[in-house]
Amino acid sequence: MASGTSFATDLLSSDPVNQPTPAIVAQHAVRRLPRLALLLLCAAYVLPGFLGRAPWKSEDIEAFGYMLQLAQPAWGEAVSWLKPTLLGQQDDSLALLPFWLGAAAIRLAPTGWEDFFARVPFMGMLALTLASTWYAVYALARHPAAQPVAFAFGGEAKPKDYACALADGGLLALMACLGLARLSHEITPALSQLCLASLLFLGLSTLPNHRIYSGLSFAVGMLGLTLSGAPSLALWLGVGGSWIRAIAQPDPSQRRLSMLELGLLALICLLCITTAGVLDLWRWRVVPHHMVDLHILAKLMMWFTWPAWPLALWSLWRWRGQLSQGWRYPHLGLPLWFASVTIGTTWVTGLSDRALLVSLPAVATLAAFALPTLRRSLSAWIDWFTLLFFSICALIVWVVWISMQTGMPAQPAINVARLVPGFAPEFSWATFSLALTATLAWFWLVKWRIGHHRTAIWKSMVLPASGAVLCWMLVMSLWLSLLDFSRSYVLMVKKVTQLTGPVNCLQYAGISRAQGAALRFHAKVQLMSVHMPQTDCRWLIVDRTNLSLLSTKLKQLGWTEVAQAPRVENKEESIVIFKPTAAMP
Repeated sequence: MASGTSFATDLLSSDPVNQPTPAIVAQHAVRRLPRLALLLLCAAYVLPGFLGRAPWKSEDIEAFGYMLQLAQPAWGEAVSWLKPTLLGQQDDSLALLPFWLGAAAIRLAPTGWEDFFARVPFMGMLALTLASTWYAVYALARHPAAQPVAFAFGGEAKPKDYACALADGGLLALMACLGLARLSHEITPALSQLCLASLLFLGLSTLPNHRIYSGLSFAVGMLGLTLSGAPSLALWLGVGGSWIRAIAQPDPSQRRLSMLELGLLALICLLCITTAGVLDLWRWRVVPHHMVDLHILAKLMMWFTWPAWPLALWSLWRWRGQLSQGWRYPHLGLPLWFASVTIGTTWVTGLSDRALLVSLPAVATLAAFALPTLRRSLSAWIDWFTLLFFSICALIVWVVWISMQTGMPAQPAINVARLVPGFAPEFSWATFSLALTATLAWFWLVKWRIGHHRTAIWKSMVLPASGAVLCWMLVMSLWLSLLDFSRSYVLMVKKVTQLTGPVNCLQYAGISRAQGAALRFHAKVQLMSVHMPQTDCRWLIVDRTNLSLLSTKLKQLGWTEVAQAPRVENKEESIVIFKPTAAMP
């Protein structure tokens, strides 16, 4: 077993009827993961992806455009902090808080650093998500029902050490989830919803032992989720979680006290309802589905929450003796409620991975409670599968990079040239050194993991989390210039400015909000609607997707097509550039 107990004890733990808990853990199996190593691993996960890159396509640069519009309003365009707009359109998610934070950071930024400063609050949000998950698992593991079995002659894990070890495992399980990497490094409302849902989860997990901090986390999480475009989700999570915590107290006197706390939490819920109503944040975006769509949701969950979901299912099976009354056991009922609500939200709102992102802290928490019940064979299978999977992924990243730099082997470089025409790779000692250091650290970690030393219950999560961090770091270092070239709008904007020359403004018709944000940020131009023509704006830009609907009207207004500026990654997305005819004033 992962906990290092004897085979006889392992057999005893398989009977949930005879044991109040399936966790049988010795004290030597709950030593803490070194704090410095854990902090460095978290930093290696948080910083790459935020540092050194340009805003990427679609949601990332679109969100940045809303923040930029609030911080630096375009000429002639009204600005409302309660209803942010971009190209005259309000954000579909109706999120306010992430745009407020990004705009406030941009106002502090020196010229040319707006995109970096806009990411700073979101770096903090991701770090806060990791910290909240750790403390939530720690608090739930301290619950009496979650404690391991007491040995007849002593030697069982101490409650505090056991909780710390499980919290380490839960944090590693969260970082190992494949779906967390990209979405958690974008400055979109999805990350703010993840962070605030984890704060709400923390507030409910720490009740009733830390009432002040719990209430503060609960209030910030509820109000923050409401202002991040998810008021309905906030109410479902808050009300259901509060009910679970209220009835989980075995002592009637404590239960009465919990009911008083529940009343205060109800006032916070009422405040969220009032806030959502006043700011007009209620939108029911329920998407009808057919049963055949269930396999799409299943496939999304299988890769998005891997490798936490198999451990979460194993945890529910091994703790099934308590699961029948899960509402009385918050270490099971609370994460199961959060996971169920967020997965249900994913189903009814269009099977979006951004909605499923909020479920990851709860799924990782359930995975953590599987760790003290793992068989040695299952733990070894996780290690070997993880070792092969992430080593192969890292090897692919290195081979493609070497091929781009040297031409050997030739096929990867040929594939890159075909998929991303015009890209010229450049060598950087800084990125090479960072990637090499991460790879050597992975080799050392693998050597440590297969070595002979005392086990710890978080040991099975070390390779999955470290492998995910390794691959993310390699992609965000060795492939960063390639991804910037293909996924950003920089090249498209350069093509536009090369044709128009240095101008202060452009007229637009039928362009997307992401394109508008890219033109305003990269080209430093003001955008004017074609319906409000300006004598100083002598060029017009149109998205080719909408050209067929506008071409006749544009010709009538006296515009002549000059050229097109396509994106590298998607040739179908292209900006059509028009100039005025001689007849125009």
